[in-house]
This record gives sequence, structure tokens and C-alpha cells, in this order.
Amino acid sequence: MRAPEMIVDRKTISIMKACELVGVSRRTIYNWIASGKVEYVRTAGGSVRIFVDTLWREPGTGASEAAAVQADR
Repeated sequence: MRAPEMIVDRKTISIMKACELVGVSRRTIYNWIASGKVEYVRTAGGSVRIFVDTLWREPGTGASEAAAVQADR
């Protein structure tokens, strides 16, 4: 007998909300999509929605860290 398939309800957010959450630009989010760093789905209307559980920011790329480096110079 086959085990029942689990239906997982994964939360998605818009590109703009993803930008706000991690503090990066839209271009960065699109680069992450293109490189496979985040998963996404297209809605029936053609919008892109990011799966929250795959969204992250790479270490050392935060705006506050960049400002601190500039201040040290």
C-alpha cells in the first residue's frame, strides 16, 4: 500500500514584500530567482510569488554592513 501524499501549504509573498523582508533590491531578488537561490511560482495572472521558506539573504550583503564598511574608510 502506498503512503498518502502530503499536501504542503507553502506561504508565498510578492517580489516587493520579499525585498522589504530581506532589505535588497528587486534586481537582487530576480538574480536569486535566475540562479535558483529562491523558489517561486507564477500565478494565473502572470505575477511572480516567492516561497518564503526559500528566501534568505547572503551573509555580508546587508545594507547596514555596507554602511559600516563605508564609515570605516
